[in-house]
Amino acid sequence: MTNLIPVPSYYKYFNKTYKITEDAEGNLYGHVLNLRTGEFDLATNLIRRVLYDVHADIDEIDEAEFIDATERERARYLVGDGPIFALYDTIQGIIDQAEREGRNRLEPHENALVTQLRKQTFTMWEDEFTRRAAGEEPQNTFRSTLPPKREASE
Repeated sequence: MTNLIPVPSYYKYFNKTYKITEDAEGNLYGHVLNLRTGEFDLATNLIRRVLYDVHADIDEIDEAEFIDATERERARYLVGDGPIFALYDTIQGIIDQAEREGRNRLEPHENALVTQLRKQTFTMWEDEFTRRAAGEEPQNTFRSTLPPKREASE
């Protein structure tokens, strides 16, 4: 099966990141960022909407923008302890310092550092979830800042 879209492909889907991947047989899979867990949940049912709906809150982005947006969302909605959260604190410290100095933008070297740190935390999350799936001890403990999800009423 030959797909007409390049894979992987990356999107901003409302306030979440979304990626489309392909398996060896050419089947497409969609994955949406879960703001409560930081993981990507299987959401293949959204592929058509992401690809074909014209909506102001659905945009195709490149991989660098995808990583940056994913890490912004994780840092915003997850709090905890461990190496990932130490790097989030470092990023926030850089941003806070610029604000204290009355700057609306980071300097180029600060922006480059923040980008590099977000790439690092993105990889660290992938490693963290792989460890957890293998039954290994997690290196980070965290919780979501979102309110608990309500159960659907019957």
